[in-house]
Amino acid sequence: MLQLSFVNYKKGAAIVVEGKAQSDRFFIIQVGQVQCVSEVKIPGQEQTILGPGDFVGVIPCMSNHLQIETVIAMTDVTVIAVMRDQYPELIAKNTPVAMKIIRTFANRMRVLNGVLTKLTLNNVASESPEQLFKVASFYDKANRPDVAIYAYYQYLKACPTGAAVEQAKQRFIKLKPTSKAVYFEPTEEMTRKYPKGTMIFCENQSGADMFIIQSGEVSISKVVDGNEVTLAVLKKGDMFGEMALLENKPRSASAIAHEECVLMVVNRKNFDLMVATQAQLIARLTTTLAERLWALHRQLTNSQIKEYSHKLIDMLSLQLEKAKLNITSTQAFQTNISVQDLVTMCGIPTSHQAQAINEFTSLAQPKIVAGKILVAKPNEIIKAAAFYRSKA
Repeated sequence: MLQLSFVNYKKGAAIVVEGKAQSDRFFIIQVGQVQCVSEVKIPGQEQTILGPGDFVGVIPCMSNHLQIETVIAMTDVTVIAVMRDQYPELIAKNTPVAMKIIRTFANRMRVLNGVLTKLTLNNVASESPEQLFKVASFYDKANRPDVAIYAYYQYLKACPTGAAVEQAKQRFIKLKPTSKAVYFEPTEEMTRKYPKGTMIFCENQSGADMFIIQSGEVSISKVVDGNEVTLAVLKKGDMFGEMALLENKPRSASAIAHEECVLMVVNRKNFDLMVATQAQLIARLTTTLAERLWALHRQLTNSQIKEYSHKLIDMLSLQLEKAKLNITSTQAFQTNISVQDLVTMCGIPTSHQAQAINEFTSLAQPKIVAGKILVAKPNEIIKAAAFYRSKA
């Protein structure tokens, strides 16, 4: 039976503290106001003031990570404490609470993705449909035709009178005979299979489908000024594409099959049914969004590290932390990413990549198994990364 507790905090009291393992519950503000602050100052990210109906601590609670910010009571405050294992029952009885959390997460993720891209690549991607052609051209020049052809198609569909239509048509016709690209148009199928290296959707493309990975891996990335930044590499059980579904806006990033994958498709009609009838699945979506937001916060911190080799070590540490490895873990860990994946995640300019990789290899001494990084001593990587972040 659902039993929620009310907790009172005096003005000036800390409700949660950044870096602490207070992640078994989150709080819904009933009375008063709080201020959210972070030790690492990210440009463009201001302190947040929240009040009745808002919630704090959801990201670390649902992702089971350390607190990402400190929350201070600006007035006397009363909050409702919700334990992690109570969440499915809470949303089964109060769907609007879950939807507010999910929509807030989706909006926050779109904002943080933009901030991360700007900090990593010193610019932001255009939100015009013309960006589809820029993405297509980037992957075409990078000799990734199965990605490029999909983006060319979406450009032709979105901009039939665009400035680059003839060039896009020529490249599409040229690439089509040998292309492995699939699902240029949505279908009614509940599951889809994507070959490795094919595009699932393109940034700035319209669409309202969400996907759940049944098998394989998917990378989420953006292209800005001829550079690519990888925002995440997702695996079985992860969800993506939810922001377009929730906000009815164009895709904020591209999704590409990192490995051959099978995806379950959730459209708006299916999603509404899920919200009404499947509390566990909505809880899982909340957890997925929380984990991704936690990782985005860590990537934003990574963007403040100046030395490229230190950035790479911290990004590798992030992969270990996402796998729930802690600072005491001494058992070797096989990641699902390559050194080049790390470089792309950090947005290191092409001209500096070789030197950064050499210095990273000297410091971290990674082992490579089937092209992926094997970390022999995770605890040492996590400790080193924490030190580099403290000096940022």
